[in-house]
Amino acid sequence: MSAAEHPARAAGLASQAAVRARDKNAWLALFAADGIVEDPIGPSGFDPEGKGHRGPEAIAAFWDMAIAKTDDIEFLFGDSFACGDEVAFTGTIRSTLGGHRIDADGVFTYRVDAAGKIAALRAFWEVDRAMGTAVRVD
Repeated sequence: MSAAEHPARAAGLASQAAVRARDKNAWLALFAADGIVEDPIGPSGFDPEGKGHRGPEAIAAFWDMAIAKTDDIEFLFGDSFACGDEVAFTGTIRSTLGGHRIDADGVFTYRVDAAGKIAALRAFWEVDRAMGTAVRVD
């Protein structure tokens, strides 16, 4: 199998495409029933307890809270590294909301199960660092 055909990379790219298309249902369909989203990992405004968003209802609520409120999201990834059942993308997720652009630089990982469904989406980025990039764009 070529690197482009790696199931975790394919799932990660499909996730990014669904977010860019603003297609919540397509995005949710990519996840395993017991999948988890940790974006960012640990406590944050999106997840005060830092336990992640596990299962369809919690992942849908994460979409509504974190993705649906943005005006635009871009994935500016320079590279990806696939190993085992995971892939790590490196680069920046650029979000525009409320007339501001915010860049979250980091490492964004996707782990898939045997069926190719996303078992875990984990994002390693620093909230304070991202907020320091905020610029007005209107």
